[in-house]
Amino acid sequence: MFHGRATSLPSQERDDMKTIRSLTPYLWSWRGRVGAALLALIMAKGANVAIPLLLKGIIDSLNSDSSEPLVLPIMLLLGYGALRMGSSLFNELRDAIFARVRHGAMTKVSKHVLAHLHNLSLRFHLDRKTGAITRDIDRGTRAVSSLLNYLVFSILPTLIEIAMITGILLWQYDIWFTIITFVSVGMYMVFTFKITEWRMQFRIKMNETDSHANTIAVDSLINYETVKYFGNEEYENRRYSETMSQWEDAAVKSQTTMSALNVGQSIIIASAVTMIMILASQGVVDGNMTLGDLVLVNAFLIQLFIPLGFLGIVYSQLKHALSDMDLMFKIIDERSEINDKADATELQVGEGEIRFEHVGFSYNKERTILDDVDFTIQAGQKIAVVGESGAGKSTLSRLLFRFYDVTKGRVTINGQDIRDVSQHSLRQAIGIVPQDTVMFNDTLYYNIAYAKPDATRDEIIRAAELAHIDHFIQSLPDGYDTMVGERGLKLSGGEKQRVAIARTILKNPKILVFDEATSSLDSKSEQVILDSLKEVAENHTTLVIAHRLSTIVDADRILVMDKGHIIEQGTHQELLAINKHYANMWNLQQKQLAADD
Repeated sequence: MFHGRATSLPSQERDDMKTIRSLTPYLWSWRGRVGAALLALIMAKGANVAIPLLLKGIIDSLNSDSSEPLVLPIMLLLGYGALRMGSSLFNELRDAIFARVRHGAMTKVSKHVLAHLHNLSLRFHLDRKTGAITRDIDRGTRAVSSLLNYLVFSILPTLIEIAMITGILLWQYDIWFTIITFVSVGMYMVFTFKITEWRMQFRIKMNETDSHANTIAVDSLINYETVKYFGNEEYENRRYSETMSQWEDAAVKSQTTMSALNVGQSIIIASAVTMIMILASQGVVDGNMTLGDLVLVNAFLIQLFIPLGFLGIVYSQLKHALSDMDLMFKIIDERSEINDKADATELQVGEGEIRFEHVGFSYNKERTILDDVDFTIQAGQKIAVVGESGAGKSTLSRLLFRFYDVTKGRVTINGQDIRDVSQHSLRQAIGIVPQDTVMFNDTLYYNIAYAKPDATRDEIIRAAELAHIDHFIQSLPDGYDTMVGERGLKLSGGEKQRVAIARTILKNPKILVFDEATSSLDSKSEQVILDSLKEVAENHTTLVIAHRLSTIVDADRILVMDKGHIIEQGTHQELLAINKHYANMWNLQQKQLAADD
């Protein structure tokens, strides 16, 4: 039995402060709003702490032992109401001011991560699974909002309130009130932090299994037809079920340990409240404190321990948010393998001459893919590359697009080393019709226009006409607005190839690459596509990577590759005359065609 494996980024010890610091640049543009929100927060907490002080004054004025008649403390009562209102208003003001910061930072991070992923090298994306990446990004961006929410709306208010309350207790009452408060708060925090740190292993396990399960689900749905071909629905369901069972176990442990954390916190809070209320009651009995003082201390404790009671949950959620953000920032920390030089210039494509100068390349040290590959494609020439699978043919197109850098030698266009020019200008000069045309789950119009998003509708229709697909599109009920489905699954192989050709025509590059563009088509479809490709390639510098030799007999020169080396080259007739490797391949394919007929 074979098993899938999660492909998360390498696990390593997280640095929470580093994660928080990583968020700072995204907040800097809103520093004014942050400052205003913090000021509103301090005002709200100041009003909240002042409420018990006025309440003490009201109670003491109404509990006077004087023989004089009681007087309604109207100013104190009005002040009490004003503070209540002010606390609420300042809290709402804080929320309104900070909303732009919270959601703006979330948006900014999301855009940065997506842009960064597009800038990472092909090697990174080949090593990762899309389902895991998207889940990590989704959790990470939501965690940005959660983290800011916890910090500004829970943790900072609680710390400010603790500082204000302990300051008043120290100033007005016996030092034991302050000592008990500090000790209980300290014990509470240490207990909460330690237990929460221990519990994080279950959250990390939940994240890993969640990402893995999502990867399995996405892969199985994207490859729906393959699953059906092999009747592996039960296998895919079992893989998903096994991973979700691991997630379930981790989730249950996370919840039960949360209950244990809450019980411990309740014991600490109850003990502290009991001790302080005994002290306050004794003070009233001894005549050192009034009933107003008793109410004041009780109100302070309620204000202190109610948010502190939630601090454990908040801290736990904060750690979860930091864990989720850490996975996302690890993606951001990934460095691109291929980068533009600081002084990179725009490619001057000229007539589009391509030169591979003694190129060597390997994906890893253990296996050499290309070794001393040397050839030139003159402007307007059509050069074909053939060979067995694994000979290194498709690697040539990846090097030309600079998805990888050569290990030895260099690749030039119009005499310019492609490492010295910007990647954008390089790729703008090259068009490709790949073996497997990947399409977006959008309309036919969108998929053709993708080569030139600002193209007019007339330009797009003209490109479709030249690719001989306009008639087919017009015959559809929704025409160019027809949805193609996930990865273009609603289209046949030939239809997808013609969309790829239309894209290339619309892009109108000087250099063309056909990477086994007809290998998956039947003979009739292949001939139609070949005719279209021939029209498109006219007066363009063209590199054709081919499997079927019948598709490249008209090439100006054919390169035969084997194990990363060019072992033969010449025209079709010249290579047949040599009667070696190419001739053997040609004869074998002709026999296969005859057998098929």
